[in-house]
Amino acid sequence: MLKTIYIAVNNWRLTRNGQRNFLLYGSAFVGLVGGLAAVLLKYLVHLMEDVSLNISGHLFHILYIFLPAVGILLTVAYQHLINRDHIEKGIGSVLANIKRNKSNIAVNNIYSHLITSSLTVGFGGSSGLEAPIVCTGAAIGSNTGKFFRLSPFEKTVLLASGSAAGIAAVFNSPIAGVLFAIEILIGEISIPTFIPLLIASATGVVVAKALYSRQLFHLATEGWVMQALPFYVLLGLLSGLVTVYIAKVGGNLEKGIFKKQNRYVRAIAGGLLLGLIILLFPPLLGEGYHYLQEVLDGNINALKEQSLFPELLSGPVGMVLFIACLVFIKIIAAGITIGAGGNGGTFAPSMFTGAFLGLLVAFAVNQTGLIHLNTSNFIAVGMAGAISGVMHAPLTAIFLIAEITGGYILFIPLMIVSAISYIISRAFNPHNMYWHHLIAEHDIHPDNDYSMLASISLKSMINNDYTPIKKEITLKQLFKLLPQTSNSIFPVLSADNKLEGVVFLSEVRKYMFSAAEDEMTVAEVMVAPPAIIQYNESISKVMELFDLYGVWHLPVVRDDVFVGFISKSALFVRYREVMVKQNKEADIFAPKDHV
Repeated sequence: MLKTIYIAVNNWRLTRNGQRNFLLYGSAFVGLVGGLAAVLLKYLVHLMEDVSLNISGHLFHILYIFLPAVGILLTVAYQHLINRDHIEKGIGSVLANIKRNKSNIAVNNIYSHLITSSLTVGFGGSSGLEAPIVCTGAAIGSNTGKFFRLSPFEKTVLLASGSAAGIAAVFNSPIAGVLFAIEILIGEISIPTFIPLLIASATGVVVAKALYSRQLFHLATEGWVMQALPFYVLLGLLSGLVTVYIAKVGGNLEKGIFKKQNRYVRAIAGGLLLGLIILLFPPLLGEGYHYLQEVLDGNINALKEQSLFPELLSGPVGMVLFIACLVFIKIIAAGITIGAGGNGGTFAPSMFTGAFLGLLVAFAVNQTGLIHLNTSNFIAVGMAGAISGVMHAPLTAIFLIAEITGGYILFIPLMIVSAISYIISRAFNPHNMYWHHLIAEHDIHPDNDYSMLASISLKSMINNDYTPIKKEITLKQLFKLLPQTSNSIFPVLSADNKLEGVVFLSEVRKYMFSAAEDEMTVAEVMVAPPAIIQYNESISKVMELFDLYGVWHLPVVRDDVFVGFISKSALFVRYREVMVKQNKEADIFAPKDHV
Protein backbone atom coordinates (compact mmCIF):
# COMPACT_ATOMS: atom_id res chain seq x y z
CA MET A 1 0.00 0.00 0.00
CA LEU A 2 2.72 2.47 0.96
CA LYS A 3 4.71 1.53 -2.11
CA THR A 4 1.72 2.23 -4.35
CA ILE A 5 1.20 5.63 -2.71
CA TYR A 6 4.87 6.44 -3.03
CA ILE A 7 4.97 5.57 -6.76
CA ALA A 8 1.82 7.54 -7.55
CA VAL A 9 2.83 10.66 -5.62
CA ASN A 10 6.43 10.55 -6.79
CA ASN A 11 5.39 10.30 -10.44
CA TRP A 12 3.19 13.36 -9.97
CA ARG A 13 5.95 15.15 -8.07
CA LEU A 14 8.42 14.71 -10.90
CA THR A 15 6.17 16.51 -13.38
CA ARG A 16 6.88 20.21 -13.79
CA ASN A 17 3.98 21.54 -11.73
CA GLY A 18 4.18 18.77 -9.17
CA GLN A 19 7.88 19.33 -8.53
CA ARG A 20 7.36 23.06 -8.23
CA ASN A 21 4.64 22.80 -5.59
CA PHE A 22 5.47 19.57 -3.82
CA LEU A 23 7.11 21.25 -0.84
CA LEU A 24 4.01 23.38 -0.32
CA TYR A 25 1.74 20.35 -0.18
CA GLY A 26 4.33 18.46 1.85
CA SER A 27 4.53 21.25 4.41
CA ALA A 28 0.73 21.25 4.75
CA PHE A 29 0.80 17.51 5.43
CA VAL A 30 3.65 17.87 7.93
CA GLY A 31 1.81 20.75 9.62
CA LEU A 32 -1.34 18.63 9.89
CA VAL A 33 0.46 15.67 11.48
CA GLY A 34 2.58 17.97 13.65
CA GLY A 35 -0.55 19.72 14.93
CA LEU A 36 -2.17 16.38 15.74
CA ALA A 37 0.97 15.30 17.62
CA ALA A 38 0.94 18.53 19.65
CA VAL A 39 -2.72 18.06 20.55
CA LEU A 40 -2.15 14.44 21.53
CA LEU A 41 0.82 15.39 23.71
CA LYS A 42 -1.14 18.12 25.51
CA TYR A 43 -4.04 15.74 26.14
CA LEU A 44 -1.73 13.05 27.54
CA VAL A 45 0.16 15.43 29.82
CA HIS A 46 -2.89 17.20 31.19
CA LEU A 47 -4.60 13.87 31.82
CA MET A 48 -1.59 12.63 33.81
CA GLU A 49 -1.26 15.95 35.63
CA ASP A 50 -4.89 15.84 36.71
CA VAL A 51 -4.46 12.29 38.00
CA SER A 52 -1.22 13.20 39.81
CA LEU A 53 -2.73 16.29 41.45
CA ASN A 54 -5.81 14.37 42.58
CA ILE A 55 -3.72 11.61 44.12
CA SER A 56 -1.29 13.94 45.86
CA GLY A 57 -4.06 16.25 47.04
CA HIS A 58 -5.50 13.53 49.31
CA LEU A 59 -2.19 12.78 51.01
CA PHE A 60 -1.06 16.26 52.07
CA HIS A 61 1.11 16.41 48.92
CA ILE A 62 3.56 13.90 50.38
CA LEU A 63 3.45 12.08 47.02
CA TYR A 64 5.20 15.09 45.50
CA ILE A 65 8.37 13.37 46.66
CA PHE A 66 7.67 10.13 44.78
CA LEU A 67 5.63 11.06 41.68
CA PRO A 68 8.50 12.67 39.71
CA ALA A 69 10.68 9.62 40.41
CA VAL A 70 7.94 7.35 39.04
CA GLY A 71 7.66 9.41 35.85
CA ILE A 72 11.41 9.58 35.27
CA LEU A 73 11.84 5.88 36.06
CA LEU A 74 9.12 4.93 33.55
CA THR A 75 10.74 7.21 30.98
CA VAL A 76 14.16 5.63 31.47
CA ALA A 77 12.69 2.11 31.36
CA TYR A 78 10.92 2.86 28.09
CA GLN A 79 14.05 4.35 26.54
CA HIS A 80 16.19 1.41 27.64
CA LEU A 81 13.94 -1.63 27.28
CA ILE A 82 11.55 -0.67 24.48
CA ASN A 83 13.24 2.07 22.50
CA ARG A 84 16.75 0.60 22.93
CA ASP A 85 18.26 4.05 23.55
CA HIS A 86 17.53 5.19 20.00
CA ILE A 87 15.66 8.32 21.03
CA GLU A 88 17.40 11.61 20.24
CA LYS A 89 16.48 14.11 22.94
CA GLY A 90 16.64 17.87 22.83
CA ILE A 91 16.63 20.57 20.19
CA GLY A 92 20.40 20.16 19.98
CA SER A 93 19.92 16.69 18.48
CA VAL A 94 17.76 18.20 15.72
CA LEU A 95 20.48 20.75 14.94
CA ALA A 96 23.12 18.00 14.91
CA ASN A 97 21.08 15.95 12.44
CA ILE A 98 20.69 18.94 10.16
CA LYS A 99 24.42 19.61 10.15
CA ARG A 100 25.89 16.11 10.24
CA ASN A 101 23.21 13.67 9.10
CA LYS A 102 21.61 15.47 6.13
CA SER A 103 18.43 16.07 8.17
CA ASN A 104 17.77 12.35 8.63
CA ILE A 105 16.03 11.52 11.92
CA ALA A 106 15.06 7.99 12.99
CA VAL A 107 11.36 7.23 12.59
CA ASN A 108 10.95 6.13 16.22
CA ASN A 109 11.36 9.78 17.28
CA ILE A 110 7.89 10.48 15.92
CA TYR A 111 6.21 8.65 18.79
CA SER A 112 8.95 8.17 21.42
CA HIS A 113 8.97 11.82 22.49
CA LEU A 114 5.20 11.82 22.94
CA ILE A 115 5.39 8.84 25.27
CA THR A 116 8.46 9.75 27.29
CA SER A 117 7.78 13.48 27.73
CA SER A 118 4.18 12.84 28.78
CA LEU A 119 5.46 10.40 31.41
CA THR A 120 8.14 12.80 32.64
CA VAL A 121 6.09 15.99 32.79
CA GLY A 122 2.74 14.33 33.53
CA PHE A 123 4.08 12.85 36.76
CA GLY A 124 5.53 16.17 37.88
CA GLY A 125 8.93 16.35 36.19
CA SER A 126 9.89 20.04 36.22
CA SER A 127 10.44 20.42 32.52
CA GLY A 128 8.70 21.53 29.34
CA LEU A 129 6.99 19.96 26.35
CA GLU A 130 8.24 22.38 23.72
CA ALA A 131 11.53 20.57 23.01
CA PRO A 132 9.82 17.15 22.68
CA ILE A 133 7.21 18.55 20.29
CA VAL A 134 9.96 20.23 18.26
CA CYS A 135 11.77 16.88 18.03
CA THR A 136 8.52 15.11 17.13
CA GLY A 137 7.67 17.63 14.42
CA ALA A 138 11.22 17.47 13.08
CA ALA A 139 11.01 13.67 12.89
CA ILE A 140 7.68 13.90 11.03
CA GLY A 141 9.17 16.29 8.47
CA SER A 142 12.40 14.35 8.10
CA ASN A 143 10.71 11.02 7.55
CA THR A 144 8.23 12.51 5.10
CA GLY A 145 11.23 13.73 3.12
CA LYS A 146 12.94 10.35 3.38
CA PHE A 147 9.80 8.54 2.21
CA PHE A 148 9.78 10.56 -1.02
CA ARG A 149 13.58 10.49 -1.30
CA LEU A 150 13.95 14.25 -1.24
CA SER A 151 17.25 16.09 -1.23
CA PRO A 152 18.89 17.06 2.09
CA PHE A 153 17.81 20.67 1.61
CA GLU A 154 14.20 19.68 0.99
CA LYS A 155 14.24 17.42 4.03
CA THR A 156 15.57 20.30 6.09
CA VAL A 157 12.67 22.49 4.98
CA LEU A 158 10.11 19.83 5.92
CA LEU A 159 11.95 19.14 9.19
CA ALA A 160 11.78 22.82 10.09
CA SER A 161 8.14 22.93 8.98
CA GLY A 162 7.24 20.11 11.36
CA SER A 163 9.00 21.86 14.25
CA ALA A 164 7.32 25.16 13.40
CA ALA A 165 3.92 23.44 13.35
CA GLY A 166 4.58 21.91 16.77
CA ILE A 167 5.54 25.22 18.39
CA ALA A 168 2.66 27.02 16.66
CA ALA A 169 0.14 24.41 17.81
CA VAL A 170 1.37 24.41 21.44
CA PHE A 171 1.15 28.19 21.79
CA ASN A 172 -1.51 28.95 19.15
CA SER A 173 1.11 31.24 17.69
CA PRO A 174 1.80 30.71 13.96
CA ILE A 175 4.24 33.61 13.50
CA ALA A 176 6.30 32.50 16.50
CA GLY A 177 6.44 28.99 15.02
CA VAL A 178 7.85 30.35 11.76
CA LEU A 179 10.37 32.59 13.50
CA PHE A 180 11.48 29.78 15.80
CA ALA A 181 12.27 27.58 12.81
CA ILE A 182 14.16 30.39 11.09
CA GLU A 183 16.15 31.66 14.09
CA ILE A 184 16.94 28.34 15.74
CA LEU A 185 16.88 25.61 13.08
CA ILE A 186 17.58 27.12 9.67
CA GLY A 187 19.41 30.32 10.52
CA GLU A 188 18.46 32.10 7.29
CA ILE A 189 15.36 33.13 5.38
CA SER A 190 14.40 32.65 1.73
CA ILE A 191 11.13 32.36 -0.17
CA PRO A 192 11.49 28.58 -0.79
CA THR A 193 11.79 28.03 2.98
CA PHE A 194 9.56 30.81 4.30
CA ILE A 195 6.34 29.85 2.50
CA PRO A 196 6.38 26.15 3.57
CA LEU A 197 7.01 27.27 7.15
CA LEU A 198 4.01 29.60 6.99
CA ILE A 199 1.78 26.86 5.61
CA ALA A 200 2.89 24.30 8.21
CA SER A 201 2.50 26.73 11.14
CA ALA A 202 -0.94 27.87 10.04
CA THR A 203 -2.04 24.27 9.55
CA GLY A 204 -0.76 23.27 12.99
CA VAL A 205 -2.66 26.13 14.66
CA VAL A 206 -5.90 25.29 12.82
CA VAL A 207 -5.66 21.67 13.95
CA ALA A 208 -4.91 22.70 17.55
CA LYS A 209 -7.82 25.15 17.67
CA ALA A 210 -10.21 22.63 16.16
CA LEU A 211 -9.32 19.77 18.52
CA TYR A 212 -8.06 21.48 21.66
CA SER A 213 -9.78 24.67 22.72
CA ARG A 214 -7.92 25.05 26.03
CA GLN A 215 -5.72 28.15 25.99
CA LEU A 216 -2.19 27.97 27.40
CA PHE A 217 -2.50 31.40 29.02
CA HIS A 218 -5.22 34.00 29.46
CA LEU A 219 -3.22 37.17 29.91
CA ALA A 220 -4.72 40.38 31.23
CA THR A 221 -2.14 42.86 29.97
CA GLU A 222 -2.61 46.61 29.70
CA GLY A 223 -0.94 49.37 27.77
CA TRP A 224 2.47 50.35 29.08
CA VAL A 225 3.27 53.78 30.53
CA MET A 226 6.41 55.90 30.24
CA GLN A 227 6.95 55.93 34.00
CA ALA A 228 7.50 52.17 33.89
CA LEU A 229 10.19 52.37 31.19
CA PRO A 230 13.19 52.42 33.59
CA PHE A 231 11.86 49.30 35.27
CA TYR A 232 11.54 47.52 31.91
CA VAL A 233 15.21 48.38 31.31
CA LEU A 234 16.01 46.95 34.74
CA LEU A 235 14.05 43.81 33.87
CA GLY A 236 16.05 43.50 30.63
CA LEU A 237 19.35 43.72 32.50
CA LEU A 238 18.26 41.17 35.08
CA SER A 239 16.88 38.89 32.35
CA GLY A 240 20.22 38.89 30.56
CA LEU A 241 22.11 37.92 33.71
CA VAL A 242 19.55 35.26 34.64
CA THR A 243 19.73 33.70 31.16
CA VAL A 244 23.50 33.36 31.56
CA TYR A 245 22.79 31.55 34.82
CA ILE A 246 20.20 29.35 33.07
CA ALA A 247 22.61 28.38 30.31
CA LYS A 248 25.43 27.59 32.74
CA VAL A 249 23.54 25.74 35.47
CA GLY A 250 20.94 24.08 33.25
CA GLY A 251 23.53 22.97 30.71
CA ASN A 252 25.73 21.36 33.35
CA LEU A 253 22.87 19.55 35.09
CA GLU A 254 21.40 18.26 31.84
CA LYS A 255 24.64 16.42 31.11
CA GLY A 256 23.71 14.02 33.89
CA ILE A 257 23.61 13.69 37.66
CA PHE A 258 24.84 10.78 39.81
CA LYS A 259 26.97 9.78 36.83
CA LYS A 260 28.69 6.86 38.55
CA GLN A 261 25.38 5.06 39.13
CA ASN A 262 23.43 3.00 36.61
CA ARG A 263 20.51 4.61 34.80
CA TYR A 264 17.80 3.29 37.10
CA VAL A 265 19.57 4.42 40.26
CA ARG A 266 20.07 7.84 38.66
CA ALA A 267 16.37 8.00 37.75
CA ILE A 268 15.22 7.10 41.27
CA ALA A 269 17.77 9.26 43.10
CA GLY A 270 17.26 12.23 40.79
CA GLY A 271 13.49 11.84 40.94
CA LEU A 272 13.45 11.75 44.73
CA LEU A 273 15.70 14.79 44.93
CA LEU A 274 13.41 16.59 42.51
CA GLY A 275 10.37 15.51 44.54
CA LEU A 276 11.87 16.96 47.69
CA ILE A 277 12.45 20.28 45.92
CA ILE A 278 8.87 20.30 44.63
CA LEU A 279 7.56 19.52 48.11
CA LEU A 280 9.25 22.71 49.34
CA PHE A 281 8.34 24.71 46.22
CA PRO A 282 5.05 23.31 44.79
CA PRO A 283 4.95 25.77 41.81
CA LEU A 284 7.88 23.83 40.34
CA LEU A 285 5.63 20.81 39.69
CA GLY A 286 5.50 19.98 35.98
CA GLU A 287 5.59 22.90 33.57
CA GLY A 288 4.34 25.26 36.28
CA TYR A 289 1.90 26.96 33.92
CA HIS A 290 -1.01 26.46 36.37
CA TYR A 291 0.61 28.69 38.99
CA LEU A 292 1.77 31.10 36.32
CA GLN A 293 -1.81 31.56 35.17
CA GLU A 294 -2.91 32.21 38.75
CA VAL A 295 -0.44 35.05 39.23
CA LEU A 296 -1.36 36.42 35.81
CA ASP A 297 -4.93 36.61 37.06
CA GLY A 298 -3.72 38.59 40.07
CA ASN A 299 -4.04 35.72 42.54
CA ILE A 300 -0.53 35.78 43.97
CA ASN A 301 -1.77 34.03 47.11
CA ALA A 302 -2.07 30.86 45.02
CA LEU A 303 1.68 30.45 45.53
CA LYS A 304 1.14 29.65 49.20
CA GLU A 305 -2.00 27.54 48.93
CA GLN A 306 -0.09 24.25 48.75
CA SER A 307 3.00 25.38 50.60
CA LEU A 308 4.10 23.54 53.73
CA PHE A 309 4.78 26.89 55.40
CA PRO A 310 2.02 29.28 54.25
CA GLU A 311 2.51 31.55 57.24
CA LEU A 312 6.02 32.42 56.05
CA LEU A 313 4.55 33.77 52.82
CA SER A 314 1.96 35.96 54.47
CA GLY A 315 4.16 39.05 54.51
CA PRO A 316 5.61 40.87 51.48
CA VAL A 317 9.22 40.10 52.45
CA GLY A 318 8.54 36.38 52.67
CA MET A 319 6.72 36.44 49.32
CA VAL A 320 9.55 38.34 47.63
CA LEU A 321 12.10 35.81 48.91
CA PHE A 322 9.89 32.90 47.81
CA ILE A 323 9.49 34.31 44.30
CA ALA A 324 13.25 34.90 44.10
CA CYS A 325 13.83 31.26 45.07
CA LEU A 326 11.50 30.14 42.28
CA VAL A 327 13.49 32.20 39.77
CA PHE A 328 16.75 30.46 40.62
CA ILE A 329 15.53 26.97 41.54
CA LYS A 330 13.30 26.30 38.53
CA ILE A 331 16.22 25.74 36.19
CA ILE A 332 17.90 23.51 38.80
CA ALA A 333 14.74 21.40 38.98
CA ALA A 334 14.59 21.24 35.18
CA GLY A 335 18.26 20.24 34.96
CA ILE A 336 17.76 17.47 37.52
CA THR A 337 14.71 16.23 35.60
CA ILE A 338 16.60 15.90 32.34
CA GLY A 339 19.91 14.87 33.91
CA ALA A 340 18.21 12.01 35.77
CA GLY A 341 16.90 10.60 32.47
CA GLY A 342 13.60 12.43 31.95
CA ASN A 343 12.57 13.83 28.59
CA GLY A 344 11.81 17.54 28.34
CA GLY A 345 13.34 20.84 27.46
CA THR A 346 14.42 24.20 28.86
CA PHE A 347 11.95 26.24 26.79
CA ALA A 348 9.14 26.09 29.39
CA PRO A 349 11.48 26.40 32.41
CA SER A 350 13.00 29.49 30.80
CA MET A 351 9.55 31.00 30.28
CA PHE A 352 8.64 30.17 33.88
CA THR A 353 11.87 31.73 35.17
CA GLY A 354 11.39 34.87 33.10
CA ALA A 355 7.77 35.19 34.17
CA PHE A 356 8.60 34.99 37.86
CA LEU A 357 11.53 37.36 37.39
CA GLY A 358 9.07 39.87 35.95
CA LEU A 359 6.72 39.18 38.86
CA LEU A 360 9.61 39.68 41.30
CA VAL A 361 10.48 43.09 39.85
CA ALA A 362 6.88 44.33 39.70
CA PHE A 363 5.85 42.95 43.10
CA ALA A 364 8.95 44.26 44.87
CA VAL A 365 8.66 47.73 43.33
CA ASN A 366 4.96 47.89 44.14
CA GLN A 367 5.71 47.22 47.82
CA THR A 368 7.76 50.42 47.98
CA GLY A 369 4.74 52.55 47.09
CA LEU A 370 6.83 54.72 44.74
CA ILE A 371 4.99 53.58 41.63
CA HIS A 372 2.45 50.94 40.71
CA LEU A 373 3.59 48.55 37.98
CA ASN A 374 1.22 46.28 36.10
CA THR A 375 2.21 42.82 37.30
CA SER A 376 0.78 40.98 34.28
CA ASN A 377 2.72 43.21 31.89
CA PHE A 378 6.01 42.48 33.64
CA ILE A 379 5.27 38.75 33.77
CA ALA A 380 4.63 38.68 30.02
CA VAL A 381 7.66 40.79 29.15
CA GLY A 382 9.83 38.76 31.52
CA MET A 383 8.97 35.61 29.59
CA ALA A 384 10.14 37.26 26.37
CA GLY A 385 13.40 38.36 27.99
CA ALA A 386 14.18 34.84 29.15
CA ILE A 387 13.43 33.23 25.78
CA SER A 388 15.45 35.86 23.93
CA GLY A 389 18.51 35.43 26.14
CA VAL A 390 18.50 31.65 26.49
CA MET A 391 17.73 30.81 22.87
CA HIS A 392 19.30 33.89 21.25
CA ALA A 393 16.01 34.30 19.40
CA PRO A 394 14.68 37.82 20.08
CA LEU A 395 12.16 37.81 17.23
CA THR A 396 10.67 34.52 18.38
CA ALA A 397 10.43 35.89 21.92
CA ILE A 398 8.79 39.16 20.89
CA PHE A 399 6.18 37.70 18.57
CA LEU A 400 5.44 34.68 20.75
CA ILE A 401 4.50 36.82 23.74
CA ALA A 402 2.77 39.40 21.55
CA GLU A 403 0.61 36.67 20.02
CA ILE A 404 -0.32 34.85 23.21
CA THR A 405 -1.23 38.15 24.88
CA GLY A 406 -3.76 38.75 22.13
CA GLY A 407 -2.30 41.99 20.85
CA TYR A 408 0.74 44.19 20.40
CA ILE A 409 0.16 46.76 23.13
CA LEU A 410 3.38 45.64 24.84
CA PHE A 411 5.45 45.66 21.68
CA ILE A 412 7.87 48.42 22.81
CA PRO A 413 8.60 46.86 26.25
CA LEU A 414 8.95 43.49 24.57
CA MET A 415 11.50 44.89 22.14
CA ILE A 416 13.46 46.68 24.88
CA VAL A 417 13.66 43.76 27.30
CA SER A 418 14.31 41.14 24.60
CA ALA A 419 17.07 43.21 23.01
CA ILE A 420 18.85 43.98 26.29
CA SER A 421 18.63 40.36 27.44
CA TYR A 422 19.93 39.13 24.08
CA ILE A 423 22.88 41.56 24.10
CA ILE A 424 23.94 40.60 27.63
CA SER A 425 23.57 36.90 26.94
CA ARG A 426 25.61 37.17 23.73
CA ALA A 427 28.34 38.99 25.62
CA PHE A 428 28.82 35.94 27.86
CA ASN A 429 27.84 33.18 25.40
CA PRO A 430 28.41 33.80 21.66
CA HIS A 431 26.01 30.92 20.88
CA ASN A 432 22.74 29.82 22.42
CA MET A 433 22.81 26.90 24.85
CA TYR A 434 22.02 24.34 22.13
CA TRP A 435 24.91 25.36 19.90
CA HIS A 436 27.20 25.90 22.88
CA HIS A 437 26.83 22.24 23.82
CA LEU A 438 27.23 21.01 20.23
CA ILE A 439 30.38 23.07 19.71
CA ALA A 440 31.95 22.07 23.03
CA GLU A 441 31.04 18.38 22.98
CA HIS A 442 30.77 17.45 19.29
CA ASP A 443 32.58 20.22 17.34
CA ILE A 444 29.38 20.98 15.41
CA HIS A 445 29.09 24.65 14.47
CA PRO A 446 26.18 26.71 13.12
CA ASP A 447 28.28 28.32 10.39
CA ASN A 448 28.09 26.76 6.93
CA ASP A 449 31.88 26.94 6.62
CA TYR A 450 32.25 24.67 9.64
CA SER A 451 29.59 22.33 8.25
CA MET A 452 31.45 21.95 4.98
CA LEU A 453 34.77 21.48 6.75
CA ALA A 454 33.19 18.88 9.02
CA SER A 455 32.26 16.81 5.95
CA ILE A 456 35.96 16.51 5.04
CA SER A 457 37.90 13.64 6.60
CA LEU A 458 41.36 14.45 7.94
CA LYS A 459 42.52 10.97 6.95
CA SER A 460 41.71 11.68 3.30
CA MET A 461 43.79 14.87 3.36
CA ILE A 462 47.03 13.40 4.74
CA ASN A 463 49.89 13.33 2.24
CA ASN A 464 51.88 10.14 2.85
CA ASP A 465 54.30 10.84 -0.01
CA TYR A 466 57.16 12.27 2.01
CA THR A 467 60.91 11.75 2.21
CA PRO A 468 62.09 11.12 5.79
CA ILE A 469 65.55 12.19 6.83
CA LYS A 470 67.78 11.75 9.87
CA LYS A 471 69.17 14.66 11.84
CA GLU A 472 72.73 13.29 11.59
CA ILE A 473 73.04 13.64 7.81
CA THR A 474 74.75 16.65 6.24
CA LEU A 475 73.06 19.24 4.06
CA LYS A 476 75.01 17.93 1.08
CA GLN A 477 73.44 14.51 1.57
CA LEU A 478 70.03 16.18 1.84
CA PHE A 479 70.58 18.09 -1.40
CA LYS A 480 71.38 14.82 -3.19
CA LEU A 481 67.81 13.66 -2.36
CA LEU A 482 66.17 16.61 -4.12
CA PRO A 483 66.12 15.15 -7.65
CA GLN A 484 64.20 12.15 -6.29
CA THR A 485 61.34 14.17 -4.75
CA SER A 486 59.19 17.21 -5.38
CA ASN A 487 58.66 17.87 -1.68
CA SER A 488 59.51 21.26 -0.22
CA ILE A 489 59.33 20.09 3.39
CA PHE A 490 61.09 17.12 5.00
CA PRO A 491 60.25 15.38 8.28
CA VAL A 492 63.17 14.64 10.58
CA LEU A 493 62.40 11.28 12.21
CA SER A 494 63.97 9.26 14.98
CA ALA A 495 64.64 5.53 14.78
CA ASP A 496 61.12 4.79 15.99
CA ASN A 497 59.55 7.21 13.45
CA LYS A 498 58.80 9.94 15.97
CA LEU A 499 58.94 13.50 14.68
CA GLU A 500 61.97 15.44 15.86
CA GLY A 501 61.59 18.46 13.59
CA VAL A 502 61.08 19.59 10.01
CA VAL A 503 63.31 21.09 7.36
CA PHE A 504 61.95 23.65 4.89
CA LEU A 505 63.72 23.60 1.54
CA SER A 506 63.25 27.36 1.23
CA GLU A 507 65.29 27.86 4.39
CA VAL A 508 68.26 25.65 3.49
CA ARG A 509 68.52 26.45 -0.22
CA LYS A 510 70.90 29.32 0.60
CA TYR A 511 73.53 26.79 1.73
CA MET A 512 73.49 24.94 -1.60
CA PHE A 513 76.86 24.99 -3.42
CA SER A 514 78.54 26.59 -0.42
CA ALA A 515 81.25 25.19 1.82
CA ALA A 516 78.74 24.98 4.67
CA GLU A 517 76.84 22.16 3.02
CA ASP A 518 79.66 19.74 3.76
CA GLU A 519 79.88 20.70 7.43
CA MET A 520 76.35 21.53 8.56
CA THR A 521 74.00 18.77 9.59
CA VAL A 522 70.20 18.62 9.44
CA ALA A 523 70.12 18.93 13.23
CA GLU A 524 71.50 22.48 12.88
CA VAL A 525 68.81 23.72 10.47
CA MET A 526 65.73 21.75 11.45
CA VAL A 527 62.99 23.60 13.29
CA ALA A 528 60.08 22.60 15.46
CA PRO A 529 56.78 22.82 13.57
CA PRO A 530 54.49 25.60 14.88
CA ALA A 531 51.82 22.99 15.56
CA ILE A 532 51.38 19.23 15.35
CA ILE A 533 48.06 17.78 14.19
CA GLN A 534 46.68 14.75 15.97
CA TYR A 535 45.27 12.00 13.74
CA ASN A 536 41.75 12.39 15.15
CA GLU A 537 41.69 16.21 14.96
CA SER A 538 38.79 17.96 13.22
CA ILE A 539 39.37 19.74 9.94
CA SER A 540 37.91 22.96 11.35
CA LYS A 541 40.58 22.92 14.07
CA VAL A 542 43.27 22.27 11.45
CA MET A 543 42.09 25.28 9.45
CA GLU A 544 42.21 27.43 12.58
CA LEU A 545 45.83 26.38 13.14
CA PHE A 546 46.75 27.19 9.53
CA ASP A 547 45.26 30.67 9.92
CA LEU A 548 46.84 31.19 13.35
CA TYR A 549 50.41 30.38 12.31
CA GLY A 550 50.29 31.46 8.67
CA VAL A 551 51.89 28.24 7.36
CA TRP A 552 51.01 25.98 4.43
CA HIS A 553 52.06 22.57 5.79
CA LEU A 554 51.62 20.92 9.17
CA PRO A 555 52.73 17.44 10.33
CA VAL A 556 50.23 14.80 11.46
CA VAL A 557 51.03 12.22 14.15
CA ARG A 558 49.20 9.20 15.49
CA ASP A 559 50.18 7.98 18.95
CA ASP A 560 53.30 10.18 18.62
CA VAL A 561 54.29 8.41 15.38
CA PHE A 562 54.60 10.59 12.28
CA VAL A 563 52.12 9.68 9.51
CA GLY A 564 52.38 12.53 7.00
CA PHE A 565 51.70 16.18 6.21
CA ILE A 566 48.51 18.08 5.58
CA SER A 567 48.59 20.90 3.05
CA LYS A 568 46.55 24.09 3.28
CA SER A 569 46.34 24.38 -0.51
CA ALA A 570 45.04 20.80 -0.83
CA LEU A 571 42.49 21.57 1.89
CA PHE A 572 41.29 24.61 -0.07
CA VAL A 573 40.81 22.45 -3.17
CA ARG A 574 38.77 19.88 -1.25
CA TYR A 575 36.72 22.63 0.40
CA ARG A 576 35.84 24.04 -3.03
CA GLU A 577 34.77 20.57 -4.22
CA VAL A 578 32.44 20.20 -1.22
CA MET A 579 31.00 23.68 -1.80
CA VAL A 580 30.30 22.94 -5.48
CA LYS A 581 28.62 19.66 -4.54
CA GLN A 582 26.35 21.35 -1.99
CA ASN A 583 25.43 24.06 -4.49
CA LYS A 584 24.40 21.41 -7.00
CA GLU A 585 22.20 19.73 -4.39
CA ALA A 586 20.49 23.07 -3.72
CA ASP A 587 19.88 23.89 -7.40
CA ILE A 588 16.37 22.51 -7.09
CA PHE A 589 15.51 25.55 -4.99
CA ALA A 590 16.20 28.06 -7.72
CA PRO A 591 13.33 30.56 -8.06
CA LYS A 592 12.30 29.15 -11.43
CA ASP A 593 11.34 25.84 -9.79
CA HIS A 594 9.27 27.15 -6.88
CA VAL A 595 6.43 29.47 -6.13
